[in-house]
Amino acid sequence: MWRQVLLYFRTRSYHADNCQAKETLQNEDEEDIKAAQWIFKPMGSERMEMRKRQMSTTQETPGAAQAQHSMGNRGSNACCFCWCCCCSCSCLTVRNQDEERARRTSHELQTEGIPNCEESPAPTLEEVNAWAQSFDKLMLTPAGRNAFREFLRTEFSEENMLFWMACEELKQESNKSVIEEKARLIYEDYISILSPKEVSLDSRVREVINRNMLEPSQHTFDDAQLQIYTLMHRDSYPRFMNSAIYKDLLRSLSEKSIEA
Repeated sequence: MWRQVLLYFRTRSYHADNCQAKETLQNEDEEDIKAAQWIFKPMGSERMEMRKRQMSTTQETPGAAQAQHSMGNRGSNACCFCWCCCCSCSCLTVRNQDEERARRTSHELQTEGIPNCEESPAPTLEEVNAWAQSFDKLMLTPAGRNAFREFLRTEFSEENMLFWMACEELKQESNKSVIEEKARLIYEDYISILSPKEVSLDSRVREVINRNMLEPSQHTFDDAQLQIYTLMHRDSYPRFMNSAIYKDLLRSLSEKSIEA
């Protein structure tokens, strides 16, 4: 009897252990499956997402390429106010016409009002000798201004003479609209700090010019012109008299006078 009882308990214990082992293995298998699903599921979704992106890119490529080509053909015709970038935009046409008209007007005034070189007969020996007597006599003759301007160009200060000449041209105008336009050009070319040809003026003269530019006239730049004239007289004129340009001109005229 005791043997049967002992066998019964051993058999029951064996079945319990087997059940617990099966349950443990089943739990471990479920955890492994969940872990595997957690690991491989994003990869599958990523592959699907990549496949969708490739398909959408393939579908959008022809339209995008055509749009990019059409935008490239339009170039700079895109209007800053129109997202459609239409080449026939009315505001763009008006703006281009205004800019072209302003450039044409500025170019004409610059080429007509400020000559590159004054036409003048060749200076005589007496005139060249008179230049050494005073700066005023040098500036009175076109030949003297041309020679002095050539010297200023070697010193990179030609803008002083150009500004003085532009002011002289302004004084000869009588038409109000022409005066206003020439005054604006003079200001942009020689007064503005953004100009590469800005002349050297003190703050007082600049304030006077800014006030005068509210109603431009022939005398808008009188104070500035006088200051630049004085600067050329005191600074550049003495060096010009000792320069090779003046001495060579004086020597050549002297030789011609002796030969004659």
